[in-house]
Formats: sequence, structure tokens, C-alpha cells
Amino acid sequence: MTFGATYQRSSQLTGQSFLDAFNFEAISDPTHGRVTYVNESTAKADGLVSVANNKLTLRADYTTKLSSSDSGRKSFRIESTSQYKTHVAIFDIAHMPQGCGTWPAICEVGADWPNEGEVDIVEGVNDQTPNKCSLHTGSNCTMPSSGSMTGTVDGTDCYAYDNGNAGCGVKINDNKSYGPQFNDNGGGWYAIERRSTYIKIFFWERTSSSVPSDVKSPGSSINTSNWGTPAAYFPNTHCDFSTHFGAHNIIINLTFCGDWAGSSSVYADSGCPSTCNTYVNDNPSAFKNAYFEFNSLNIYQ
Repeated sequence: MTFGATYQRSSQLTGQSFLDAFNFEAISDPTHGRVTYVNESTAKADGLVSVANNKLTLRADYTTKLSSSDSGRKSFRIESTSQYKTHVAIFDIAHMPQGCGTWPAICEVGADWPNEGEVDIVEGVNDQTPNKCSLHTGSNCTMPSSGSMTGTVDGTDCYAYDNGNAGCGVKINDNKSYGPQFNDNGGGWYAIERRSTYIKIFFWERTSSSVPSDVKSPGSSINTSNWGTPAAYFPNTHCDFSTHFGAHNIIINLTFCGDWAGSSSVYADSGCPSTCNTYVNDNPSAFKNAYFEFNSLNIYQ
């Protein structure tokens, strides 16, 4: 396993500067969710985006009851204006969206999907722990069934058109990594380190005693070799990163139902009531806690 490296900070984003580094994508949901992604002016007018105390909050509508003919619950999908190859990104997250039917994600993705790759840093559905990190790629990319990581491998075939786009995943070995348990614990830090030979994802609980000092108090440089064993480790041993991963934008979004959260078996297994679309339509107040709150995003290259 390759050890870490030293990087210099290229972006220090909090509150308004975080928002300014992203564009709203008012597009149809690629995962076919019960959602309407809005533009920035609508998000501001409807209170779906706010900046206070140097924190950025992004949320879904939680006041409107929907009819089956409405287009979907209003929510956000934002994309970074910058693209990244070799880099480290540290997300200090105070709160993530929760609720039956929710499907939040923080990912990095190339313009030519899936050929330029996708890395899901935070992703889950219907409040089901733990968090799952995964890669989605073009053909001929696989991951080993075990490796130097604290998480558990859940799928080794990264090709997006195999296995219903499950990708090659790792489940983080910590139920406080996702959903209500993450929020009740004050959130935490997620970090991605992407290099030409590996991708690592790290997670630290807010209350952990082992958070590296350069994660807890990000400065002008970091040294990832002090960060310990990652939660998820994706090496290039059976995947040519140079042909499977291009320049990536960071995307942060919240959808509802759709291909994963709304799958009838997945939704039923989560113990959520009714059917996914009906629940999302009829229960706006259930989504009062369906929001991300970010303390900061620091990017190093």
C-alpha cells in the first residue's frame, strides 16, 4: 500500500465562498428520483440555500405537499466550478440529510460518464447505515476483495453497466458514518485523497480522539501519511486510472426515491412506511431534517 503525501491548499471554502465555488444544476435527475432540482435564485427564494455563521446549508423543501402530477420535491444539486485530478478534499460536515426516501450524495465525477469515472464519497438511502463509498467506471476496472482499509468491500466490479450500476463499493465500519446517527453525534469529517495509483476515503467522527490535526484545523498544507488507515482504499492494481478517471467536478445533491432509494425492495427493507413516492409526496414535514450543513471544504493539490 502506498503511503500518503504532502499537499498545498488551493481552496479554503466556508459559507459564502463555498457557495460561490459551485453552480446549481437545475437538470432532470439522472437517477430518476421524485425530485425537482432548482436553480440558485429559486433555491434562495424558497429558503433551500442559506449562509449563516460561515456555514453553508442546503436543504429540500419541507412545507409543500405534492400531488402525483407535480414534478417532484424541490431540492439541490450543485457542481464545483473547478475540476480536480490529483488532490485531497476535506469536507467538515455538521449535518447530512435524513428521512425515509432521502438519497443524499457527495461525489466526484467526470464529464463523460461513466468513462471518466465517478467516486462516491458519501452516499446512502432511507437512513440506512453505514455510509457506502464506491467507484463507477467504464469497463475493465475491478477492485480487490480486501485491502488496507477499515471498511468492508461490497462489490468488486466497478463497471457502471454491470450489476445495475452497483459499482465497486466499501461500507464504512462505523454506523455513525451516515444518517441520523451521524447527525446525533455532531457529524464529522470526510476526506478523499486521489492519486494516480490509488483513491482513499477517510472518515472521522466528530467526537473521535484520532482526528489528525491538519483535518480538524486545516492549514496551508497537509500530510496524509499521518492520517492512518483509510476507511476505503481503491488501488489501481486491476484498473488503469489513467484511462478510467478524468478530471472530476465535485457534486453535492439530495434526491428522493429513484433508482436506489425508491427500489421497492430497498425501500421496504428499510422499514419505511407506504411507498417511496407516496411518502415523499404526502409528508413534507418529514423532510425538515433533510439538509446538509457544511462547516468547510478545504482542497489541496
